[in-house]
Amino acid sequence: MTILLGLIITLGCMLGGFMAMGGHVMVIWQPWEYVIIFGASFGTFVVANPMKTIKDSGKALLEAFKGKIPKNDDFLAVLGLLFSLMREIRAKSRNEVEAHIDAPDDSSIFQKYPTVMNNKDLMTFICDYFRLILIGNARTHEIEALMDEEIETLQYDAMKPYHSMVAMSEGLPALGIVAAVLGVIKAMGALNESPEVLGHLIGAALVGTFAGIFMSYAVVSPIATKIKTVRSKQLRLYIIVKQTLLAFMNGAMPQIALEYGRKTISSYERPTIDAVEEQTLSTGSNEPVQQAA
Repeated sequence: MTILLGLIITLGCMLGGFMAMGGHVMVIWQPWEYVIIFGASFGTFVVANPMKTIKDSGKALLEAFKGKIPKNDDFLAVLGLLFSLMREIRAKSRNEVEAHIDAPDDSSIFQKYPTVMNNKDLMTFICDYFRLILIGNARTHEIEALMDEEIETLQYDAMKPYHSMVAMSEGLPALGIVAAVLGVIKAMGALNESPEVLGHLIGAALVGTFAGIFMSYAVVSPIATKIKTVRSKQLRLYIIVKQTLLAFMNGAMPQIALEYGRKTISSYERPTIDAVEEQTLSTGSNEPVQQAA
């Protein structure tokens, strides 16, 4: 929603200011200039990126427009799941715990946290490292190094749409100049026309330069930044898992280990200790307690 609000403000101020100066909005409406700019921009985007990145860029755009970042309930669900699994490791045999890790879709513990189950990558991340904890031979610093490496890889993949959008935004001003030059070429072929007609053609050509710069700095680049923000916040869930499990491996009680994970959440998004305690106390029920965001 913030993207749409920002675009409305940007377009409103730009068009309003232009009209206040006495400009005619219809002069800016040059559809073929926009076809040249946006068509060439999208074409270079397709050339520069593999199909997987193109599809992921579409997914990232939807996430950015919807503001799909972890909410308070998502943080509580991850912390509640980690607490349940850590408690299982302390209270039950290895075989009993492995049943949950090897088949999370059928696990009564995982089924209490559908938001985690819907995030397949996160669920795999959690299961993989709990499996290493159950093996018992890995040292904490080795697990930490492995987690850092995997999170770095996840971040690299998650930011591919951001980098592709930044590259597109950087090329738009130049493509706007291309559209403007083509418009000038068209105008040069009409030098025998009246000054009124020639002025209209030159004005239409200059719209290309305007459109390229405006779309680059006022639309595509801010959206790319929004994608980066959303994807970075989504990766915060992995950091929570990492810090919680490392504390648990170093001998912390499950409730204390959760504090290590909770503290990695931004202060204005972090659930309170009472909310986390309420979540962990509800692990024996069929549904986890949901805290309003």
